[in-house]
This record gives sequence, C-alpha cells and structure tokens, in this order.
Amino acid sequence: MSEVRLLGPAEIRDLAELLDVTPTKKLGQNFVIDANTVRRIVRVAEVESGDRVVEIGPGLGSLTLGLLEAGASVVAVEIDGRLAAQLPVTVGELAPAAASRLTVVHRDALAVTELPVDPVRLVANLPYNISVPVLLHFLERFPSLRSGVVMVQAEVGHRIAAPPGSKVYGAPSVKAAWYGAWRTAGAVSRQVFWPVPNVDSVLVGFERHEHDTGSEEQRRRTFALVDAAFQQRRKTLRQALAPVFGDPTAAAIALQAAGLDPSLRGEQLSLADFARLGSVPAA
Repeated sequence: MSEVRLLGPAEIRDLAELLDVTPTKKLGQNFVIDANTVRRIVRVAEVESGDRVVEIGPGLGSLTLGLLEAGASVVAVEIDGRLAAQLPVTVGELAPAAASRLTVVHRDALAVTELPVDPVRLVANLPYNISVPVLLHFLERFPSLRSGVVMVQAEVGHRIAAPPGSKVYGAPSVKAAWYGAWRTAGAVSRQVFWPVPNVDSVLVGFERHEHDTGSEEQRRRTFALVDAAFQQRRKTLRQALAPVFGDPTAAAIALQAAGLDPSLRGEQLSLADFARLGSVPAA
C-alpha cells in the first residue's frame, strides 16, 4: 500500500492553529490524536483495499488518513467549511499517492441525500450531539451500506446495541435493529481525543440485514409506534399507544390482534413485535 503518514498530537494542534479552529461542543468536535486508535477503528471495521467508505465528520483528517492507508476510497462529509477545504490539502501532503481516492462533501450530514458513489461501509467518529440521527439518516438514505463501525459516546453506543429487556433498550435500539445487527466493539480511552471529552466512548459495529425488513411505509408506521412506546416508558403499551390508535381501547385491540399483551411496556418488545403491530390494519 502507498505511503501514508498519520496525524499525531502535534500535527493536530498545528492544523487547528493554522485554521483557527477551536473544537466546539455545538458541533461535537473531539479530534482523535492517536494513530493506534485510528488503525484499530479501521481494523475493527474490516476495511479492505478498494472499499467505498463514507466518513461523517472527518475533522482534521485522522481517521480519513487511516482509511486511505487501508486502500479505501473515501467520501468525507464535513459541515465545517475550513475543515472541508483543508482536508484535501492535508491528504495531499501526508498521502499524496492516495489523494485521488478522497472526495470531500461540504454539507450538513443530516441534509445529505446523495453521494458521488454508493458507499458500502460507514466508518466515522460521529459528533456526540447528533450521532443517532445521523446514523439512522444514512442507513435510511443509503441502502448500499452493508456494514460499518462508528465511535460514539459510550452511553449512546450501548443503547444502540441493547437487546430487548435491557435497562438501556429504547427507541434507538429498535430503530437501529430495523437496518441490521449491532454490537459493541470495545471501549475507547478519553485520552486519545483532543480536547479530552468528559464522557467515555465506545466502538459500535453493524452488519446490514441481508433482506429488506419492510417497505418505507411499514418503516414509518413502525417507527411511529416505537416513538410513542418509549416517549413515556413507564406507561403500559395500552396507554402509551393510545395517541397512535385513537384511544386506549383501540390500542389494546390492536395489540391483541398482534398477539401482544396490552399491559406490557415498550422495552419488552422486540423489533419483530413492533413491526407486527405496525402491520395490524387500522380500525
């Protein structure tokens, strides 16, 4: 593979000073300054030469360079104009032979509806403040994505990968499960970031389902039920789903038609349960 130099702490700080970039909580910016962590993420994601990878929030380019080192073609989506403009320059200096494999999209990730190529992997250090919405948005918009690994706040990562019945199982768990199978893939030290965050991080990986779970209409209806079920977690489904079905009695009838006990709570239902309930004809 062509020579690629990864960024270290000194290079990260020099780039930030050059661009007059102060990492902000608003954009959820915490830059990875450890090359070993970068290579670990790429390894866990099983990135191979020739893979088409989309990276969200590349920042100063730490992970981007690691992906290019593995031989991937990278589409990097960056909202910050200064960072988006600098990234090709950084890659040109540290990985000149790989520069042609980088494409930068300067846009808010939540507004991206198409990319120059159809990515097969998603690998990213996701901004903490929008990690779940961005993840679900890309899974919905880009069915070509077959697998990926993201680094997120530990609390969020465990919630995404949680099974039914878990204390942290919730709407993100069910919605993520619509698209694929999820797993946590190891903790990440706070010390590999600049600035050092006040929360722990974790790697979360996914493999997309081989077959479509359902139509877009089914997804929307199922997700509406999921949102209602977890909006007030302590309520029984009979009560929590009343706004969706019209009243508690109608909700109970629908639940029974789906083979579900109306006295259950949302955290006791699997994705299959919610999907089955979403298929019950409206009264």
